[in-house]
Amino acid sequence: MVSKHDRKPPIRVGIADKSPLMRAALKQLLGEDGRFELVSASENSDEFLKQIETVSLDVALVGWIIPPADARYILDRLQTRKNPPRVIVYTGFESDTVPLQVMAHGAAAFVSKNEQPVQLLDTIAQVAVGRMVFPYLDVSQLNANPLSKLTKRELEILSSLAAGRTNKEIASEKAVSTNTVKYHVRNLFEKLGVRNRGQAIALYLKS
Repeated sequence: MVSKHDRKPPIRVGIADKSPLMRAALKQLLGEDGRFELVSASENSDEFLKQIETVSLDVALVGWIIPPADARYILDRLQTRKNPPRVIVYTGFESDTVPLQVMAHGAAAFVSKNEQPVQLLDTIAQVAVGRMVFPYLDVSQLNANPLSKLTKRELEILSSLAAGRTNKEIASEKAVSTNTVKYHVRNLFEKLGVRNRGQAIALYLKS
């Protein structure tokens, strides 16, 4: 018999999904399993990133398509934070390249919404103890991704550009000067071999 002193604390989970129905379903699913404690729920990326400044999460469960862009917007920002939650991308978006993109941008797991709910719950538990969970991937393609040349900060700024942010807006978000943003933008253009933000965004979206 396990005493109350031997019980592990619940895994603290945050969710971010644009669909109110999906958020409600995930809340119910997590609430029925004593291994987990739902501590935040967000409808978009910016709301999620703001919430985790004040709450501590072990695991974040996020959709792939989530305003203002996709899950890479969240993943790229978490890479520059201290002690970020481990991220699982949970999506019904069907593409052979998405799991590879999810891994390349630092997520801990990818789960399709076509899987049974128990698969998602087990993945959350595994990710919480440090495991990575992905379908079969050709990991040799990770190094072939041109975005691998970018620093974490450059990748974060590029994802902001892809989300439609201006240099001024990015500078305000990061509490830096617009000249600093322009410096990073010039560097990432050079590394990617592009001449303008349109070309950079196009490369980002297909990589």
